Amino acid sequence: MRHDADARLLEVGARTRTIPPALRRALHHRDRGCRFPGCGVRFGQGHHIQHWANGGPTTLSNLALLCRRHHRAVHEEGYQLDRKPDGELRFRRPDGELLPEVPRPLEMRGDPVEILRARNEADGLHLHARTAMPGWLGEPLNVGWAISVLHPLAR
Repeated sequence: MRHDADARLLEVGARTRTIPPALRRALHHRDRGCRFPGCGVRFGQGHHIQHWANGGPTTLSNLALLCRRHHRAVHEEGYQLDRKPDGELRFRRPDGELLPEVPRPLEMRGDPVEILRARNEADGLHLHARTAMPGWLGEPLNVGWAISVLHPLAR
């Protein structure tokens, strides 16, 4: 283990490819779920950023938590990941293009359904069970009207 000047844990390592339980707990605590952009599945597998076969150590700084699906994408589908000097992960598509980071969803305080209902009411939207039901009575389509409504330049 390596600590900083304030005795905070900086690095935990192992001499084997297999991630020992203490290091796995530290990885789960640090990453809090799959690190692939936009995923966030809570449970995952430890992935060596620099592959073990290429001399990559089993250390916290060389590991990232990936869900099973994205772990397979990195190993078998050509997706790549590396760690920037500031410690952030960078993911690339198989063609080498950088995958943008996806912001985490906003945390809702309270019941999400009630919050959405309150926002709709505040905006004057009164949604009910028949809101999305079409009012079509079988009459023929008025194509001219439909184009004028749907296409902004039709007028």
